[in-house]
Amino acid sequence: MGQQEKVATSLAGAVSEEISASLTAVDAELARRYPGDPGTRQPVHTVYVPADTFTAGTIRSWGDQALTALDEHAPDAASFAALLGIPEELAAPVHDRVRAKLGREPVEDLRIDFEDGYGPRPDAEEDEAAARAARLISEAYENGTAAPYMGIRMKCMEAAVRDRGIRTTDIFLTGLMQAGGLPEGLVLTLPKVTYPEQVTAFVRLLEAFEEAHGLPSGRLGFEIQIETSQSILAADGTAAVARMIDAARGRATGLHYGTFDYSACVGVSAAYQASDHPAADHAKAVMQVAAAGTGVRISDGSTNVLPVGPTHQVHEAWRLHYGLTRRALARAYYQGWDMHPGHLPTRYAAVYTFYREGLEQAAARLAAYVAKAGGDVMDEPATAKALSGYLLRGIDCGALDTAEVARLTGLTRADLDAFASPRRGGLTVTAP
Repeated sequence: MGQQEKVATSLAGAVSEEISASLTAVDAELARRYPGDPGTRQPVHTVYVPADTFTAGTIRSWGDQALTALDEHAPDAASFAALLGIPEELAAPVHDRVRAKLGREPVEDLRIDFEDGYGPRPDAEEDEAAARAARLISEAYENGTAAPYMGIRMKCMEAAVRDRGIRTTDIFLTGLMQAGGLPEGLVLTLPKVTYPEQVTAFVRLLEAFEEAHGLPSGRLGFEIQIETSQSILAADGTAAVARMIDAARGRATGLHYGTFDYSACVGVSAAYQASDHPAADHAKAVMQVAAAGTGVRISDGSTNVLPVGPTHQVHEAWRLHYGLTRRALARAYYQGWDMHPGHLPTRYAAVYTFYREGLEQAAARLAAYVAKAGGDVMDEPATAKALSGYLLRGIDCGALDTAEVARLTGLTRADLDAFASPRRGGLTVTAP
């Protein structure tokens, strides 16, 4: 034991009190604007299905079609891994988990589309389709066939289709209430947002619905689709997307990048419209910074190259989709859009490879951090949070098992939740 140090100060306690008092408003503003990650499960993708084609069997059909595509075009682990460049040691684990996922939970998030995928229809037809969507989603949650997250994408708040979008939203939500209430996994998507005032208008719509049904304020949240250049950079030079998050008044759950609308908006020719175009990278980087710390998640867009036709053509489309998905994951875009059942095998292959190839290193670093054991990397609390989030996302989608993560880290699911976010909770899955 060394000599005990004498502690001396020069400032009166009133100085600290004065400083704290001067920052009270800032403290409150930080807590309001930047609450951190909500701690709920984030789906790895969103599947869009036009409202006129969605049925009670759509989710199972997508899984079956994806399995059939695997059987036809990559019938075993070795051929699937060789096609996509998956490391040999991960070939069997990834292949087996992908097939199991397609059998158990082929779709994590589904949006019944009343916008571009549905188009303009007679009012009576869209009214009926909105009521039908509510009935089918309610039945799916009741009988256990629902995806973890489901909802609709209505038409936008632009003048030409505004009334139609409001009416469809009202019919859909009213139908859910009449069928027993709003499901926990309900998600609404507001497309083609250009001005923050359009977000404010949608918030008012949801407030009115909550008031009409005696629901708690804030029960209804929604995603904002970023599909126009004005949503990234406003006329006054500010980042409009940050103002949109603020305009949502805590209801925004995600920012979804619209690959093709945005690309066309900034003049990218059709042959080069893709999620890895520099224009796309810029838009998503702005979205990512604007959303950081707010609890609003980011989703990448989609590819319009479908894995259909002869095997060589399917393989080309699979390699493209796998590469785009891996690229997005490395850039911390943990969600994307899938437009065809054939995209499911490569979505899950990319996601599962991403989490399984980094499992041992992430687990070792987190275990060393907890044990204060040091090692060849000096991690800080922020990195421990990121490591826990990585492992939790892997568990939630089925890439990792809770038991194997516990064995490698010595930590329980509750421990990982505490490291990742004090707000964590909500929907999870039981890993196989």
